Amino acid sequence: MKQSQLFTKTDKNFPKDETAINAKYLIKGGFVAKNSSGVFSFLPLGWRVLNKINNIIREEMNAIGGQEILMPSLVAKKYWEQSGRWDVDVMYKLANGKSQAANGAEEFGLGWTHEEVIADIAKSFIRSEKDLPLAVYQIQNKFRHELRARNGLIRAREFLMKDLYSFHASEEGLKNYYQTVIDAYRKILDRLGLSYKIVEAGGGDFTQEFTHEFQVLVSAGEDTVFYCESCNFARNKEIFNEKECPECGKELEESRGIEVANVFKLGKKFSPWWMGSYGIGSSRLMGTLVEVFHDNSGIIWPDAITPFKVHLLVLPGGKNADTIYNNLRRDGVEVLYDDRQEISAGEKFSDADLIGIPHRLVVSEKSGDQIEHKRRGLAETKLLSYDKLVQLLR
Repeated sequence: MKQSQLFTKTDKNFPKDETAINAKYLIKGGFVAKNSSGVFSFLPLGWRVLNKINNIIREEMNAIGGQEILMPSLVAKKYWEQSGRWDVDVMYKLANGKSQAANGAEEFGLGWTHEEVIADIAKSFIRSEKDLPLAVYQIQNKFRHELRARNGLIRAREFLMKDLYSFHASEEGLKNYYQTVIDAYRKILDRLGLSYKIVEAGGGDFTQEFTHEFQVLVSAGEDTVFYCESCNFARNKEIFNEKECPECGKELEESRGIEVANVFKLGKKFSPWWMGSYGIGSSRLMGTLVEVFHDNSGIIWPDAITPFKVHLLVLPGGKNADTIYNNLRRDGVEVLYDDRQEISAGEKFSDADLIGIPHRLVVSEKSGDQIEHKRRGLAETKLLSYDKLVQLLR
């Protein structure tokens, strides 16, 4: 991709009224555009990152037998009434055809979760225990009526989420699959390079049982987590507020955390079969990654989800930049080529740091017939031949 043709441009200034690191860098770098409080558009660079996160999630869900579907965002009132959740505070409600429901309009809630819908669909296809177990998932926009949307992509009113639902013939089958999903979520977060704690939490509107959250410990987090460094104990402050670990007696650590995923054993609340619900927020993960991986100059994307593998900059006197760009593409390397003529070298370097692509390549009079390579976040630069560069990238 030639940067001169990129739909977006970087901004010289941080956006006004944004305090969260992820919002500041993602907006300034042209990854997202803020349309209203808690509502964002994902622009070409941001969409590439988000798709790579979704692909990692998709691969791990497929690996544990999940089958991908897509359910509607517009969910009729009858579904919410079946479970008694029509009056929850987080749901956006709307009526079809007439201004008020009392006048006969059909009412809907924008989907903030989909237990009711998938349970109803499953009735048509699960006819006996022989059809079980089954697991289906979707990656879909969700809507939640946040009274105070904040922290950029961390707390949004419209966001992208993967929700998985499983059906089982027995409670034991549900428990086993619950652990399978936990293991899959570990793989997803490990592939993204994130450190996390698996934290016991309350069930909210879903279940009376303890549930488990995956919390990334970072100062931008909205939750408070107590955890023990000597054992695996960790609980959300909402259900626990002690200083001593109940399992080993050691003093507990306290930290802020971002909840990036959760798992619920629903029992038979929504279905005649044993059911589980498992969510992971892909757009929230994107914001979390920026909170974790950045410096004072910009984002430092992990290799697994960077929008491009290489950022190629051509400076005055640089030779064969177009040829290098074409050869990289030929060799299967994703490359953003800063071919802009009207931009100074300093501005190109600043933009490269802000955008945060892992490998920066510079072709200039100084580099001669070689290519200058620098890893984002490190100070060292190397002059490499094209063949040595491709070897390094592989």
